[in-house]
Amino acid sequence: MNTPVWIIDDDRSIRWVLEKALAREHIEHKSFASAEEAEHELERSTPDVIISDIRMPGKSGLELLQSLRDHNPGLPVIIMTAYSDLESAVSAFQGGAFEYLPKPFDVNHAVELIRRAIEQSRRSSTQAGELMPEPEMLGQAPAMQEVFRAIGRLSQTQATVLINGESGTGKELVARALHRHSTRRDAPFVAINTAAIPKDLLESELFGHERGAFTGASAARRGRFEQAEGGTLFLDEIGDMPAELQTRLLRVLSDGSYYRVGGQQPIRTNVRIIAATHQNLEERVKQGLFREDLFHRLNVIRLRLPPLRERREDIPLLTRYFLQKSARELNTPQKTPSDEVMDYLTRQEFPGNVRQLENLCHWLTVMTPSQQIEIADLPPELRGVPAGAGNWRALLAHEAALALRRGDHNILDSLTHQFESTLITEALKHTGGKRIEAAALLGMGRNTLTRKIQELGLEAGD
Repeated sequence: MNTPVWIIDDDRSIRWVLEKALAREHIEHKSFASAEEAEHELERSTPDVIISDIRMPGKSGLELLQSLRDHNPGLPVIIMTAYSDLESAVSAFQGGAFEYLPKPFDVNHAVELIRRAIEQSRRSSTQAGELMPEPEMLGQAPAMQEVFRAIGRLSQTQATVLINGESGTGKELVARALHRHSTRRDAPFVAINTAAIPKDLLESELFGHERGAFTGASAARRGRFEQAEGGTLFLDEIGDMPAELQTRLLRVLSDGSYYRVGGQQPIRTNVRIIAATHQNLEERVKQGLFREDLFHRLNVIRLRLPPLRERREDIPLLTRYFLQKSARELNTPQKTPSDEVMDYLTRQEFPGNVRQLENLCHWLTVMTPSQQIEIADLPPELRGVPAGAGNWRALLAHEAALALRRGDHNILDSLTHQFESTLITEALKHTGGKRIEAAALLGMGRNTLTRKIQELGLEAGD
């Protein structure tokens, strides 16, 4: 069996400190005075984790790190140095180090870091070869499976489709999938966000214009309808389309022809329309903001994309995929979320939906200092904002896990003390210090509350 931890440092005292600390934790280890000695041993065995000094006679820790990245890319390497400068830290992380540990270091912190690296290494070895292929769309939740089935059923039709969904749910991905699985797949797919183009330019964007049609029109221009001829035109955020353009679009859908801006000759069109909106079009029809006849023209087949909070079971799958994608795009080692982080993310609301999760994974790939993502690595705004029912359990689990890893004793009493203190303090704040009301809200007697306040050392309630 391979020795889990290798220590590489030319300083005998550092090796001795780490050896004693690891022995106390019953973690098998082996020490080397140089990178060359360790590389020679690598020909026979491979550890789970290497913790190496950065500056040593002969090959440096950074040179060793580069060699390991080429031949053992999944092996976590913790870099130590007494030179706590920016250049060393940046070089270590650019080289793919699991973590950067400046000397002098806290021994307990170093052991905790080594444990995290061992967990990461063993998790990675069990997942080796499980790289996810580039998918069209991802989703195991029943609501997403229904969307996939609908795309399959629509593959042989030319029907107009209206996609409803909140911003960031992937409406354009669905539109592209509908096109790719249709009989028009070999023709163009053209997308336009009708809310992102100024009102006075949108008509020209859609239908094109003739030379001299308006100031600045120095040449004729094909519109999106002409560009999508024979294929699919995706009209995103159709609910924000100006009223006069709604009329022109209705005429195209009714007659199958249109005029360029400033044009005299009708142009026949053969385009499949897929529209999308995050708004309630029925409500906008009632408000007089959207034409009812156009709504019925578009609402032939409707697909609803669920927000991410309605498909929480997909969050781990999407997170792993986006972390892999970000690592590939940035050419960096892939980061892996801990179980606590994955549980925490699954409980988030994600108002920005899948797009927000993708951006988060990109941020974590850049900003997480080690290979494994922990709760503390999440952006402050994600950690500091309450994120839906049940989230406190994830935080409690994280605190308990940290206490267990530190080897704390009487963990239940300690956490219960904090739990009761928090509840009583908040209840007293809510009632303005009125103990009878606070006791009633908490479901206990006034005498019991008074005794708890005394036991817990709470006096602020007075």
